[in-house]
Amino acid sequence: MRILEVNKAYYPHIGGIETLVRQYSEELGAMDGVQLRTLVCREGRGRTVREEMNGVDLTRAGSLGTYFSCPLSFSFFRLFRKMAKNADVVHMNVPFPLADLALLLSGFKGRVVVSWHSDVVKQKKLLFFYKPIMKRMLRRADCIITATEGHINGSDYLPEFRSKCKVIPYGLNIDDYLSIERKPFLTKRLRSKDNIKVFFTGRLVYYKGVDVLLKAFTMVRGCELFIAGTGEMESELKSFARDNGMTDRVHFLGFLPDEQLKQAFADCDIFVLPSVQKSEAFGIVQQEAMVYGKPVINTKLPSGVPYVSIHGVTGLTVPPSDPKALAFAINRLASDEELRASFGRNAAKRVEINYSEGMVIRELYQALRSR
Repeated sequence: MRILEVNKAYYPHIGGIETLVRQYSEELGAMDGVQLRTLVCREGRGRTVREEMNGVDLTRAGSLGTYFSCPLSFSFFRLFRKMAKNADVVHMNVPFPLADLALLLSGFKGRVVVSWHSDVVKQKKLLFFYKPIMKRMLRRADCIITATEGHINGSDYLPEFRSKCKVIPYGLNIDDYLSIERKPFLTKRLRSKDNIKVFFTGRLVYYKGVDVLLKAFTMVRGCELFIAGTGEMESELKSFARDNGMTDRVHFLGFLPDEQLKQAFADCDIFVLPSVQKSEAFGIVQQEAMVYGKPVINTKLPSGVPYVSIHGVTGLTVPPSDPKALAFAINRLASDEELRASFGRNAAKRVEINYSEGMVIRELYQALRSR
């Protein structure tokens, strides 16, 4: 089976979808009887380059830059048409307007499988022009993969195409997480060794809700908050913590390399994903905390987020943009060690049963080859 894997960007670009596409490319490409090529766009300006990365035949189409969160690349259309001619199936990761248009213009007659990671939420101007193209692409698709049922139910577009949809969750290499050297990465940074360690990681952007988390933390006692990540809101968030006298309880860790990030997950007591918009479509970071047996506090978004960590089973789910409810949930878990342990055991078991990488890749392979 000849597969063309298509996405906006690729490693070393940091992002949840890029991590998945790297996983798909490496794992599917290593399977017997599979010939896989991956097509993405270069970050920033630059000419087309073809390279091999960890066994993946990778083409980065030349780009004139990024506009409205989408690369502008004329060579992408030519490369898509050329590479699709030698493919049995095209696997597209969306939203990625350039790929939708390239597919429709290419005349490709083979199987098209779309992994729908989220609706376009913020780029309203782009959506005005993109929506007709996107709908045509969805009609053309043979199969639409979503990570949870919530992706379908919460989408403005997928319910119309429900008969084509197939739920395949995102997977983790569990052994890769559990084999790290455990270190007191957060513990050694505590101001008070008796405090509960609350952890968040992600980009510091509007939809992640870190501003809500900091407001909630003004009502939390007996805890210290560790924030890993960078982004456009970083200065604003640090100013809020400073102005509210929380610099001794809130630690900004900046960007953490993979090994240290895993150590932080393994060392925390509670993981919080306080996202406020359905741009947060799944939250792989929830799985990363759960694999280490950590309880998760997430938000009841119309997306896949509350389908990953289950309220009352592996953690607590609160309304988005509600600092009081979030503070109550943190205080409840912080004050109940037995409840944290129970949720944590359930979380680790859920990852083992539902989110192992091998199982997910096998399901994806079957979806790509089915007729």
